[in-house]
Amino acid sequence: MTALLDGPPVNAASPSLQPVTTGDRIAVLDILRGFALLGILLMNMEAFSGPLDLAFTNIDPHWQGLDYGADAAIYVLVQGKFFTLFSLLFGAGFAIMAQRAEAARRAFTPFYLRRSAALLLIGLCHALLVWSGDILVVYALVSLPLLACREAPTRWLPAMGVLTYLCAAVLMLLLGLLMGLSAQHDPAGEQARDALAKAAQTIDMQRQAYGHGSYLQAVVQRLRDFITQLGAIIVVGPEVLGMFLIGSWFARSGALAAPANHARLYWRLRWVALPTGLAMMLASAIWQPYLAPGTFTAASGAAFALGSVASLLMCLGYLAWIVHARSRLQWLAPVGRMALTQYIAQSLVCTWVFYGYGLGAFEQLPRAAQVPFAIGLFALQVVVSHAWLRHFRFGPLEWLWRAMTYLQWPPLRRAAGER
Repeated sequence: MTALLDGPPVNAASPSLQPVTTGDRIAVLDILRGFALLGILLMNMEAFSGPLDLAFTNIDPHWQGLDYGADAAIYVLVQGKFFTLFSLLFGAGFAIMAQRAEAARRAFTPFYLRRSAALLLIGLCHALLVWSGDILVVYALVSLPLLACREAPTRWLPAMGVLTYLCAAVLMLLLGLLMGLSAQHDPAGEQARDALAKAAQTIDMQRQAYGHGSYLQAVVQRLRDFITQLGAIIVVGPEVLGMFLIGSWFARSGALAAPANHARLYWRLRWVALPTGLAMMLASAIWQPYLAPGTFTAASGAAFALGSVASLLMCLGYLAWIVHARSRLQWLAPVGRMALTQYIAQSLVCTWVFYGYGLGAFEQLPRAAQVPFAIGLFALQVVVSHAWLRHFRFGPLEWLWRAMTYLQWPPLRRAAGER
């Protein structure tokens, strides 16, 4: 999330690796960060307001009417698309920072390792103390193999990225086949019943800890959830790394800094990739609309693989449309510049509203009502970001991240007359 949360410089001739100023940023990246932040909030709302393990089950049949429609729309249009956009932006930021370091003849690896370690620390605090659905830890860990790809030729990056990303789909296909074979050797269905019972127990524990428990009980449950979710990195990791590599190509090729020079690419992403991805996503949702916790079959694995490819195409299509409309979306840039602070702020606000140690609205907000709640919260974040950046150079957590990365305290308050 380096690019998403901390905008990269465009001046590759900068004499040293120092925190960048407003004038050193690629404006469209800030806009993309802001757009991605809204999508992430829309995706995470169900996981904030109810048990985490019930949030990503595709289209939950327990919703009815407008709530079911809202759940279906979020699944088809949002889930998985902004997660990949986050990853792409991270890769873009990595590539630009590496180019800057090379031009300045500065050692990049020690700087980057400090940056990743700082992100890991922030992510661990977020996952264990605030909300267990954190993505920063995964980004920090997967940023290490990205470093090994630094010397890859630019022309190889798209193919490397797509192939790496598709490894996740292949793994899910194989897992589905293995589960199918396992079911054939368990005609009584004992393994399936055990898996369902274990999933139900976990959901009950989440409901009790997050919906009715104390803060300490929630922390203990977050630790359990965090350990479980680390196992998912075998699938999530290839998706993330693949998008990192694709994002690196967008930065190295100049497609983000000078979109006009890549008009044909962006046209294809808008009018070919996005419609194709949407059609595939609809097919996946119709085929396997619901995945019950604790269940997985060959059909589920195939539907996941189809949805994963669809999410990649839709993510790229969204990116192309945002780049196309960037002149009208400048209002998103300030919240994008404070994306780390605002990402954590979303978790703080939502867990306070929904968790038992806060206002206790756990499982009380209908699915359809979650959408305007998320939009209202994001609108407030936009206003706060505009106001904050009139007086300060960075968001609070961006400033702290820079301090840990550069081993110095960068100036936070704007100087008189500074823009």
